[in-house]
Amino acid sequence: MATVAHNGNVTLTSEGAVSISYNELVSSPLTLTSSIEKAFGSHPDSLGIIIVRDLPKTYAPARERLLKLAYRFAHLDPKIRERYADSKSRYSFGWSHGKEIMNGKPDTMKGSYYANPVLDEPNVSAQLREAYPEYYGKNIWPSETAEVQDFEHAFKDLGRFVFGVGCQLAVACQPFASSYLSDASLSLSDLISSSQTVKARLLHYFPPSPENPLPADDEAIDSWCGFHLDHSLLTGLCSALYLRNNPSGEPGVVQSPSPSSGLYIRTRGGALTKVSIPVDCLAFQTGEALELATAGRLRATPHCVRVGAAADAESVSRETFALFMQPNVDQQLSATEDFGQFSKRIFDEHYKDEAAGASA
Repeated sequence: MATVAHNGNVTLTSEGAVSISYNELVSSPLTLTSSIEKAFGSHPDSLGIIIVRDLPKTYAPARERLLKLAYRFAHLDPKIRERYADSKSRYSFGWSHGKEIMNGKPDTMKGSYYANPVLDEPNVSAQLREAYPEYYGKNIWPSETAEVQDFEHAFKDLGRFVFGVGCQLAVACQPFASSYLSDASLSLSDLISSSQTVKARLLHYFPPSPENPLPADDEAIDSWCGFHLDHSLLTGLCSALYLRNNPSGEPGVVQSPSPSSGLYIRTRGGALTKVSIPVDCLAFQTGEALELATAGRLRATPHCVRVGAAADAESVSRETFALFMQPNVDQQLSATEDFGQFSKRIFDEHYKDEAAGASA
């Protein structure tokens, strides 16, 4: 992973994202304050994202295993996939395709599988479960479908690892975040580690098709997947896996079909930056719940995903995984909203009628 030193204390990737070592994060998290401030602070060139490198060797195979299962699930018969969709949770557990509203229309360009990798069934009252099925429902696993029998284990394996790194990062963030939190008694790490609302999203971006063509070169960067904010405190992100379809066998791992494909972020100053996550690294970005909890002093990270034009892009899909770490629904974020109320508002913006389940 190419990095360059900055000011002697903070390490940056070639694209300007702050990079920290997992080993230092675990052994001495409170020494990383300068890096945390550079990544998540209010400076105009702060990206709102941080890269964690030097991960244990078990991470890379766990990532590839689950992302290949995302491809396999997405290639099941649509009737089989829909067995694992859950309208009662507003599609926030199990399979979701074409339910989310992006750029004013149903998003059929990607399919998602949602689950809480930490808890299969949160221990909350029946009243809370009824009021917030988006978070307090039961996980749905495709265990009866032979093609993806390892799905649950692979999902939990990767999700719990990302969650663990996220909890460590929250500890490292505390000295910096505490001066911005509206309630100075709050602990970011406690809000995340004790939460029963953790949600992971396994994503399959379908290859371009006549119904969902690639954007033209002169279209806006976010024409394919609009700029948006996560409504978490912190979001963990894996590097995307690109797979070429092989009708006669397993798909092949390939490079991104276009140099313009990938994750785009707007800096705190509004500049557009493409950020690459190395395959052996994780990234974490700030969400809107953190922005509310700090009265806007720590802002959420606007981002989108673009797939650029390429000669053979029609045969290549994009697989990735995101983990949303957020507080319990009764956690007060502002004078007027707790996390549950805030989430309901965001769900309603992205889903219509009985369909819902944003990037929870």
